[in-house]
Amino acid sequence: MLQLPFRDRTEAGRLLGVHLANRDFPKDSIVLGLPRGGVAVAFEVARALGFPLDVIVVRKLGVPWQPELAMGAITSGGVRVLDEKLIRQEGISHEDIDTVAVREGQEAERRERIYREGRSALELRNRTVILVDDGLATGSTMLAAVKCVKSFEPSSVIAAVPVASRQACMHLRQVADECVSLAVPEHFGSVGEWYQDFRQTSDAEVRDFLRRPAC
Repeated sequence: MLQLPFRDRTEAGRLLGVHLANRDFPKDSIVLGLPRGGVAVAFEVARALGFPLDVIVVRKLGVPWQPELAMGAITSGGVRVLDEKLIRQEGISHEDIDTVAVREGQEAERRERIYREGRSALELRNRTVILVDDGLATGSTMLAAVKCVKSFEPSSVIAAVPVASRQACMHLRQVADECVSLAVPEHFGSVGEWYQDFRQTSDAEVRDFLRRPAC
């Protein structure tokens, strides 16, 4: 029986990997981690499944006067997902959205460069792609990642996380082929509350995970 909170992202990734290992995935499937924390989880998943690991960089678009509140997300390729309901409720202008999106889009491009270290992105066309993060609160970053990956014409896209809110799972199931979460707590405040150790993953750690052979 699963016991929360997880000790850390490594334990969560191992448990998620064991759960997914019971599935019959195509042999050319690929695991993509969402930096930063999701890459630590994704490394363990890729190792458990014997699939290659790559990264997809997604940045949260925070409300200008409350940056921790996500009004959407953007990928390094410029794909945006917006929470239109929240934007209307908060009275956020198109100009404010564009300002935040430009800034976060540039940061996503910067991180993409430093994480890859000159390596080319892995081919996604006609492959099963397993997108992994350390958890889903609103799900906006994962939604952007799914939308971005689908533009590369994979055979299927699966969102997989150790823990998620019911709302996020509901939204993801509308856009991904499947959403897998080990735990879906009834009361969900933030992803960090479901980890004993939720210290920030550094850029150096992300690069290290991507250099190490996962399969």
